[in-house]
Amino acid sequence: MTSPPKPVRVLVVDDEAPIRSVVRGFLERDGMQVAEASDGPAAVEGAREFAPDVVVLDIMLPGFDGLEVLRRIRSFSDPYVLMLTARSEEVDRIVGLTVGADDYLTKPFSPRELAARVQALLRRRRGASATAGEDVLRAGDLVIDRPRREVTVAGRPVDLTTLEFAVLEALARDPGVVLTRQQLLDTVWGIDFVGDDHVLEVHVGNLRRKIGDDPANPRYVETVRGVGYRLRASDR
Repeated sequence: MTSPPKPVRVLVVDDEAPIRSVVRGFLERDGMQVAEASDGPAAVEGAREFAPDVVVLDIMLPGFDGLEVLRRIRSFSDPYVLMLTARSEEVDRIVGLTVGADDYLTKPFSPRELAARVQALLRRRRGASATAGEDVLRAGDLVIDRPRREVTVAGRPVDLTTLEFAVLEALARDPGVVLTRQQLLDTVWGIDFVGDDHVLEVHVGNLRRKIGDDPANPRYVETVRGVGYRLRASDR
């Protein structure tokens, strides 16, 4: 007899108790196990002890802010992170995603929409390749080991987040073939992704930085203006 699957664990971090309570209710209604934190230090400690699959994380927190929480969590764990922000300036969204957020939602938000965003992230489960194929993919000295989920450039290990790895893997399945922005969003985030494609731009930028790629003269990830991206078939 197989044991039932473990419930998804979500850590909700916000300094406003009513917001935490409402979000908790919607997530628990979907069968998720929820823990709460109200400040930066408690959020990091909660992530260590609770080992969440998803963190719903407000930017403005006592102690230290959500961006610092995210940096610290990423040093020991790799959950999906949905950032909450009361600020509408684009720079906050960019900074949040640069340190490893998977999606963002601006306050005020619908708890129903937040729950839908969490479900959309979870549909792309960690550790599973989207399609069958070769175990090791190569583009010049860039090597992607799919079973181990490891990437090296000229033998140097590259530490990618789950989403960065998924973007690179999607491009590497057919080197030289252009994937539109929508194709990448559908493949990596899921066809029911309800955010905007700015998320993709930020993750591609982070990926390029980590593999040492110059967007103006790319060796690996090439932008096809007005269409999308492709992985160069060979190093140059």
